[in-house]
Amino acid sequence: MATATGFYGFIVSPEQISNNTFSVTNQEDPATRNLNRAMQLVDQTLESHFKGEDMEMGRFYNPFTKVRLSERGSVWMYGASIEAVNAILKGLKTQNENGNTALYDKHYSRYTALLNQLYNNAAYYLGTFNLVSFTQTKEWTVYAVDRVNEKGKANVTGVLNVYDDQMWLIREFIEAYKLTGQKSYLEHAEYLTAYVLDGWDSGRDATGNEIGGIPWGPGYVTKHACSNGPMISPLVWLHELYKGKSDKIEYRYIDAKDKKTRKTKQEKKSDYYLSFAQKIYDWQKRHLLTAQGVYADMMGGCQPDCKIRYETVKGVKYRASTVLTDPVGTAYSYNSGTMLSGGADLYRATKNKAYIADISKLSDASFQHFAKLGTTVSDLYSFTTKGFNNWFNGVLMRGYMDVLPIHESASSYLEAFQKNLDYSYDNHLNQGYLPTNLLAGWNEDSEKNNVEAMFMFAYAAQYAVLSQFELER
Repeated sequence: MATATGFYGFIVSPEQISNNTFSVTNQEDPATRNLNRAMQLVDQTLESHFKGEDMEMGRFYNPFTKVRLSERGSVWMYGASIEAVNAILKGLKTQNENGNTALYDKHYSRYTALLNQLYNNAAYYLGTFNLVSFTQTKEWTVYAVDRVNEKGKANVTGVLNVYDDQMWLIREFIEAYKLTGQKSYLEHAEYLTAYVLDGWDSGRDATGNEIGGIPWGPGYVTKHACSNGPMISPLVWLHELYKGKSDKIEYRYIDAKDKKTRKTKQEKKSDYYLSFAQKIYDWQKRHLLTAQGVYADMMGGCQPDCKIRYETVKGVKYRASTVLTDPVGTAYSYNSGTMLSGGADLYRATKNKAYIADISKLSDASFQHFAKLGTTVSDLYSFTTKGFNNWFNGVLMRGYMDVLPIHESASSYLEAFQKNLDYSYDNHLNQGYLPTNLLAGWNEDSEKNNVEAMFMFAYAAQYAVLSQFELER
């Protein structure tokens, strides 16, 4: 096994990590303690789940048997590592701005280097294909679900790439640009943004209005909350980056009168990005907000079926819209989380008070829906951990952080996450790992304690965000 001080250039050894001697003490202020714990979790996960100079990510590792399973993590799972590193970098910069220069000086450069490594090796998920979309046919190089052994050679056709995977990475690449100033992060984020928005259903209904919504991927027709909501915040950030600048972008759309002709026009980037953020937010709110005040999984009910359809206009082939009739599926926490973050960002950009009403209602409704008091530990809130919910819940927590300046009650919701992490850290930390169920702990059968790498990264990201929370309050 590569040592932390050897390959990755970390300043701690595996023995220090395993023995929980990462300079995390109860005497530290809460913000510093949270950030140190975030770094410990990231360093341990990289040490145990990743191998080789190409940073191949193993999905599972068992801290009891010390076995790394051979299954590779998907690009979504791999992206969770970038999310955690970004959150730590943001925490370190905030610490530096608040006078804790020692922590910043000690760790910032190694995490910026790690971020660059992760970004470069994400290319093992990249592939190129031609896509017939609603407005054009174009070659794209995007991220596949699965990793391959040669950079840029992944199969990304059909259902082998999905729009939400690109969205999560767009978010992190923009964040990486804001944290480091490295232009390549922004350029790649904008390229992937163009690909995602090319998936927007620009077809027209009977009255000439845009149908809207982004399918799960180019190989699907159902339109998911996870393939729409995550794009709102990055679009607002791009709007803010270009606000006051003259940069323009090509906007492709379908004529509202004849409902067939594909047209193009030039728009200012700042206006284009903000307009799309608003359109996506409005589409998701209109179609997927449930009576319980949280967001359903997707629009289904394909009519007449869920096959992709095409139409030919003036001799050119385009994708055609599919009628979807029903919001269906489980209400997952991250789908409400992205709308919280998106609503908060849209309010900051537009000052439209309707977003305040939306996110205030959604904050309270989502916590009531997803957090259950006393089901595992008497005075702590539980969040479901089945499937991928540990990562989903982290997106919800990030949403509460984003709405905090607007909706004060979000403070208590963030505290619930803090208490859960600390309870698990104090009671269940093993070999630098936290269990899948933070409150219930480990399985008595050591063979059944495989830990998802993305869950560890999710915990780390939560700790880093909570470090920000402690400083800001």
